[in-house]
Amino acid sequence: MPIGENDLEPLDPKAATKLFLEHKAVNCTESTVQNHRYRLKHFLAWCDEEGIDNLNDLSGREIQRYRLWLGEKEDLNKLTIKNMLSGLRVFLKWSASVEAVPENLYTKLMIPRVKRSERSRNELLESERAEEILEYLSKYQYASTEHVIIALLWETGMRVGAANSIDIQDVDCDRESLQLEHRPDQGTTLKNGNSGERLIAITTELARLIEDYVETNRDPITDEFGREPLFTTAHGRMHRNSIRRTVYRVTSPCYIDKECPDCKQDPDKKCPEAANPHAIRRGSITHFLTNDVPVDIVGDRMNVSRDVLEEHYDERSPEVKAEQRRKYLDNI
Repeated sequence: MPIGENDLEPLDPKAATKLFLEHKAVNCTESTVQNHRYRLKHFLAWCDEEGIDNLNDLSGREIQRYRLWLGEKEDLNKLTIKNMLSGLRVFLKWSASVEAVPENLYTKLMIPRVKRSERSRNELLESERAEEILEYLSKYQYASTEHVIIALLWETGMRVGAANSIDIQDVDCDRESLQLEHRPDQGTTLKNGNSGERLIAITTELARLIEDYVETNRDPITDEFGREPLFTTAHGRMHRNSIRRTVYRVTSPCYIDKECPDCKQDPDKKCPEAANPHAIRRGSITHFLTNDVPVDIVGDRMNVSRDVLEEHYDERSPEVKAEQRRKYLDNI
């Protein structure tokens, strides 16, 4: 039966947040838990300011007031507000499961739409969403072309052009590594030319996934240069645009059976919630940095200079950076 107001059990917002984060920590990475923690920081501040010490008191009207309160913060852009409200929606849905708020309260939280032109600069695929997509692919489309493309781009943070250039021979599943080479005379290039060539370590999981894909789902095709591309179609090496279209399709919420109002209204239109390949690259870089991988190591792995990385790719919040610095200082 639906949870009504008479069925609620009192729960303090701070205590609820602690329980929620502990719940997330069971199946999520530390960076995902940190993302939830910082997204809820403003909500807890608002609860303190409004004197709300029991989640039972929240209503659709209160949630709307919080949404407007966020909009008045000059230091928060539209994309950040959207992400914070999306995080609160997840929290409210969990809160209903522990009888702290009405079951349908989360549906009353209106998530603002952010135009692609307004979000492209800071757009990234967040770790929780990447994990959700990969979990779906692993369960329902294991070792498919879609599965390998998303897993490869997320784990390595490489560009689409780099993924397009990989041959079967470039992947050493036994040594768990892959080699990127610039081959302009054979139809494949790296953005930074020869300086983009590098050996990349991959996880055992990704190595086995690629191995299974090659054995079961890859079209056994050679290209016009006699090379054996990793990603193929019936006509040869998969084109870069085909990889991009795959990313847009698979990262759409509706692809993994998630709610997507825009797609319900116009199913033939490209999903506005889909992530582009660069958002995966930016999300991957931020994920590694949030998990305390040094900037220089991430830069070498992703083939991006420290200055460019810090200016265009590092989307860690100031709070995350401060907490990471604190950890280092505590160890001195």
